[in-house]
Amino acid sequence: MLLAERVLKVTPAPLPVTLLSGFLGAGKTTVLNALLNDADGLRIAVVENEFGAINIDSQLVSRNRGGIIELTNGCVCCTLNADLVRGLQRLAERRAAGEWSFDWIIIETTGLADPGVVAQTFFAAPELRDSFLLDGIAVVVDALHAQQQLDRHPVVQRQVGFADRLLLAKCDLAAPEALAELSLRLAAINPRAPQQRLRHGRANPGTLLGIGGFQLDSSLLAGETQAPARFAPRAVEERLRWARRPGVKRDEVSSCLLETGDVDLPQVDAFVQSLIDCSNEFRDLGTELLRYKGILAIANDERKLIFQGVERVAGFDYGEAWAPGEPRRSRIVLIGRHLPEERLRESFLACAHAAR
Repeated sequence: MLLAERVLKVTPAPLPVTLLSGFLGAGKTTVLNALLNDADGLRIAVVENEFGAINIDSQLVSRNRGGIIELTNGCVCCTLNADLVRGLQRLAERRAAGEWSFDWIIIETTGLADPGVVAQTFFAAPELRDSFLLDGIAVVVDALHAQQQLDRHPVVQRQVGFADRLLLAKCDLAAPEALAELSLRLAAINPRAPQQRLRHGRANPGTLLGIGGFQLDSSLLAGETQAPARFAPRAVEERLRWARRPGVKRDEVSSCLLETGDVDLPQVDAFVQSLIDCSNEFRDLGTELLRYKGILAIANDERKLIFQGVERVAGFDYGEAWAPGEPRRSRIVLIGRHLPEERLRESFLACAHAAR
């Protein structure tokens, strides 16, 4: 049979999706417009969501690139399994039919949306798993009002906690010392999310697209290797390092880092499962755990075990082998509300004990 006559089944690459979040008035639409008008040839489709029957924000979005799907009459969190899934499917259908041509999708949520609920949909909804790939969560922070918003609105802390990138807007209106204090507070909540200070709402497209925030690979915790602001590691018993930099405001949402050497596979599996299922000693954790990532050194295994998750949806995979001479370190970063740090430390330490 001639090659031209063969019918080849090619699975199309999933469409990458970026979730753009941030509290009311933070400047999400400004960031989005700046990106659409400076996309360097990249064609972007936008999913807009807002309360009410009329979406004012969608009328402010530039039409220069791609198309726009509007989700109205409710927060994207509340209409998740209906409007969002249907809206994304509609985009894919119109793209396949040649009506629209685009390379990327950006979902701009309402200022009151919880990004975690949206993120879980891409793992849990069968209609989305094969056709779409959640690339990352970018959160716009109002540098002028963020301190008060973090104090008064728990959803702002959750948005920061879920972020893969933090974009600080309105920095020109805030005093330098106030910006420095806010930066420390944000790092205390989420040390794994790089912070970028915006000028006129412009973010480097390279910091928003191609994040790979949900890729299971060995670079998963790269951001934590450079001594994040939240942690000042010091030596403690059993090779476990756990410390917090003093002087940072304690929010409901915070992060913690666990680090040790080799761990026992059945033991650490039970530990992670107890976090996800909220069972045994972590029964009271409920939905308090927001984001978590880890690279584990399993005793008697040359491969790195990599995992990450959003609330109660997790993914696991084996990565590359530990390089000769590379320190075998098991590291877990947890971000959540009211985390029981001492119990987490003791339970994780037991995994290292079991390995020995």
